[in-house]
Amino acid sequence: MTSEPTVHLTQSAYQALLARNEELEDRLAALEADDGSRIPHPVALAIIRGESPLVAFRAHRGLTLRELARRTGISPSYLSEIERRRKPGSAATLAKLAATLNTTIDSLLTDSDARQD
Repeated sequence: MTSEPTVHLTQSAYQALLARNEELEDRLAALEADDGSRIPHPVALAIIRGESPLVAFRAHRGLTLRELARRTGISPSYLSEIERRRKPGSAATLAKLAATLNTTIDSLLTDSDARQD
């Protein structure tokens, strides 16, 4: 009969492992409970570089412009205009986009978008 190898830890090392495990479980729970208001790091970096938040979120979710348009029922040309900031997009359109991208409408807007109103 082959026995499985064992590991011996000091009490303090064991307690540190338990604490780290609990911390990771808490972080995972927070990520799973995300209501869409958190901006993922790659998206934030793209926005800082000047990319449209809508383009950054779409790319982060792995969607093409045509796929996002199809999922939201928006024409690809209209979506392109919104992404290039040539059209602001209606509240209903932004709501569809935010829901599909699992984020909030506010996350899709920049300060300059808010000043257009």
